[in-house]
Amino acid sequence: MAKTRRMISENLRLVDAVIEVTDARIPLSSRNPEISKLIGRKPRIVVLNKCDSADESSTRRWVEYYRSKGIPAVATDCKAGKNVNRVLPLVRESLKDEIAKWESKGMTGRPIRIMIVGIPNVGKSALINKLAGSKRAKVEDRPGVTRGKQWIKLDLGFELLDTPGVLAPKFDDRDAALCLAFTGAIKDNILDIETLAVIFIRKLRSVSGAPLTTRYGIEITDEMSDGEVLEAIGRRRGFLISGGEINTERAAIVLLDEFRSSKLGRITLELPED
Repeated sequence: MAKTRRMISENLRLVDAVIEVTDARIPLSSRNPEISKLIGRKPRIVVLNKCDSADESSTRRWVEYYRSKGIPAVATDCKAGKNVNRVLPLVRESLKDEIAKWESKGMTGRPIRIMIVGIPNVGKSALINKLAGSKRAKVEDRPGVTRGKQWIKLDLGFELLDTPGVLAPKFDDRDAALCLAFTGAIKDNILDIETLAVIFIRKLRSVSGAPLTTRYGIEITDEMSDGEVLEAIGRRRGFLISGGEINTERAAIVLLDEFRSSKLGRITLELPED
């Protein structure tokens, strides 16, 4: 992590703006809070990726939240390419005053240089690949650019500084670590799978229990514990072992797999007010 922080800090002077990629289902937990400190006053654009798996109205709230803080944001599905074509124009718009200064100095056509950052599993590589397409070729060497860094020419007069290394999540935040485990961004063995599923049910019920009712056809009452909800899912799916006991481990595996594959529907586990 220290090496990545140092790399980002050293390369910031070479770029005009930073694109931060997050997971739209868990916008808080899928970012390292140190990024704001690292970037400082450098213009930043937030990409809420995997938006097709997130609740649409919640994603709109996140976009508006960032905009209210003066940070441009866009929701994307980088795997499918949805809204990726909006990313670079948004960067250009955020830099319009700076571009006007360049042009007043006769620097018309100067490329806009960007860096993309994010923790693992948010879609940073997918975004880079979509933006770069077949243009993953080095730009000519320049003073101040050390060997090993790669400048990739993009459309619309942009150049992307592609450097190795990604930011680590904030593992010392238990809630963030759990959200990352829910999405599969970190290994399930943070807890045993049944405990993780029960905590996921608790988290989901705090947002809306409707996806569980719709997907599994179970009635959930306020009196039911989260463990009883997991048992109800197992019973409904017929996950029984000898003696009629419910196989809650199998139910837990299916529940988390179906959340990650969006079979539970479009779900956002964190909202701006969190």
